[in-house]
Amino acid sequence: MLAYLRLTLICWLIYLAITANIEPSNLVIGLLIGGAIAVILRPVSQPMSLSRLPLALLNLARYTLWLGVDIIRNGIRVARIVLDPKLPIRPGIIAIQAGMKSELGVALSAHAITVTPGEQVVEIGDDGVMYTHCLDVVTSAEGAEEAQRKRRAMLQSIFE
Repeated sequence: MLAYLRLTLICWLIYLAITANIEPSNLVIGLLIGGAIAVILRPVSQPMSLSRLPLALLNLARYTLWLGVDIIRNGIRVARIVLDPKLPIRPGIIAIQAGMKSELGVALSAHAITVTPGEQVVEIGDDGVMYTHCLDVVTSAEGAEEAQRKRRAMLQSIFE
């Protein structure tokens, strides 16, 4: 039960960070979406000591800030591509190794990639490889492994 509540809360906070709307109706919708995601993902309960909670919350705030900056930076990059008269896109699919121990970690990594403009995870292999469609495959491939390394480190510091 605690695992469901924890995942619901995390999904709810991510939803609120993405929508940046704290109207009561949006709070309820975000909570329902977070609950639905928790039910679908069926998280496995992991013991967590209360002594780790402050550090986990700090790392969650760092992850949310990092993700927000990444979304804004890539949004500007995609806007430049779209507004360029030459439309310099080089679409393609790259494989990114998730490197996460849990399915939740892989799902959150895939979510972070998908909410970033210009990239979308289209499939996750049984071995944890995330096949990601990119608007500019060359630029995305250059930074994909480093971005996943940072994402993995932050998510592991939150959940493990």
